[in-house]
Amino acid sequence: MGRVIKNPDTVFLKNLKRRIRQNNGYCPNKPRHIPENKCPCQTFREGKGCDCGQYIE
Repeated sequence: MGRVIKNPDTVFLKNLKRRIRQNNGYCPNKPRHIPENKCPCQTFREGKGCDCGQYIE
């Protein structure tokens, strides 16, 4: 994975952060509420990309 930055789309990011808060801090794109899916999720922390779009390369 290359250089990772927060998504520059401020409207998208604002709405996404609201969805994450409503989901108790869990990735809104992952159906299970398990520690691995707490944002930033384990997939992202392992360098495999961000499923919800909060971070981009």
